[in-house]
Amino acid sequence: MQPESTGALTTAQIKATASTIANQQTPDGMILWFPNGHADIWNHTEAAMALSTAGFIDAAENAYEWLAKTQRDDGSWHHYYLVNGVEDAKVDTNCCAYTATGVWHHYLTTGDNSFLEEMWPVVKQALDFVVGHQTASGHIPWAIHTSGTPWSYSLLTGSASIYHSLRCGLATAAHLNQEQPEWEFAAVRLSNLLRNHEEQFEPKQRWAMDWYYPVLTGALTADIASQRLSSRFEELTVADHGVRCVADQPWVTTAETCECAMAYLAIGDEAMAHRLFQSIQSLRDRDGAYFTGMVFPEAITFPDAERSTYSSAAVVLAADALSNTSVASRLLIGEGLPSLDY
Repeated sequence: MQPESTGALTTAQIKATASTIANQQTPDGMILWFPNGHADIWNHTEAAMALSTAGFIDAAENAYEWLAKTQRDDGSWHHYYLVNGVEDAKVDTNCCAYTATGVWHHYLTTGDNSFLEEMWPVVKQALDFVVGHQTASGHIPWAIHTSGTPWSYSLLTGSASIYHSLRCGLATAAHLNQEQPEWEFAAVRLSNLLRNHEEQFEPKQRWAMDWYYPVLTGALTADIASQRLSSRFEELTVADHGVRCVADQPWVTTAETCECAMAYLAIGDEAMAHRLFQSIQSLRDRDGAYFTGMVFPEAITFPDAERSTYSSAAVVLAADALSNTSVASRLLIGEGLPSLDY
């Protein structure tokens, strides 16, 4: 039985938020960003994890069934999907890898071993595809053209997320007695780049995600993680309102603020994590959905009145992490995943 309150949001509030996500799920399982919008694999998976967390198990498993049905023969997915087809046919490697995080999260939440066994071929194909594009330098290009040619650069945030997803894949493999040493080797090489060669990634310092994501995913830990967060906090936050999406605009976004809250949780600063989480509760709409972002000091929603499922999903997952309620509550900050320190 779930507690009446998680300490961040009440159970009723979490269920209300999850319900607004489920309302954007199509009959075949795809979860749209918003009405008449598109879906991408990363945010679809994020939304599925929120549904699992809130107890919407059937809806979550419908989302994973959609992933299995739409996976391409090479293990990848297209970038953006619409209700009636594909909007953007290129492939985002981070999106593909994130399915491993979602599948392991759902297993931890439900304890359903048959689900894990059924989804194992999907996870294996996806991570094999991603690892298969790792270059001799250790980088994984952020995207693959429709021609099959990789993009010429990799992204810090995406690579940090792939690192985390590989560890989720390794946890799944270990549970199912399926050794995948090539995934471990790939993760170690990514870890080295993230810790020691940040300059080799495409410059994206304007974006807040590049600031906190290596900490959130466990690529950076201990003192170096704490120093990283403190170094740009004033630049990348709007006082008492949350985390900016980009450094040069006073645009606070729900998802970035929740993710950054979890990054602070990862370094043990629970007070700051709760402070950040509470700062975006002004973006909660009456039915429990969350606006994507708000511009300050005008307090204008941006994009105009947009309520995205991935924003609401980030809130549910952050609330669970802050309260340490579910078995999977600390997965996104790497707790319980294989250690790859060499």
